[in-house]
Amino acid sequence: MGRRLYVGNLPYSATEDQLSSLFGEVGKVESVRVMRDMATGRARGFAFVEMGNDDEAQRAITQFHEYKMDGRPLVV
Repeated sequence: MGRRLYVGNLPYSATEDQLSSLFGEVGKVESVRVMRDMATGRARGFAFVEMGNDDEAQRAITQFHEYKMDGRPLVV
């Protein structure tokens, strides 16, 4: 298993700071990248979060899969 997690079904208002803070509850967050539309700059509804190690990544999956963010269940 890798430390880089796909996070889908994000609200379009989600920011890197929000995800870093949320995933930081279960371990060290190495990086967060919210994918954006090149033309408009609007978030595309998914991101990649890289955790510090495999155990932290597994805890993040367990805790945040189907976690409601602005009423939308996340897919981790």
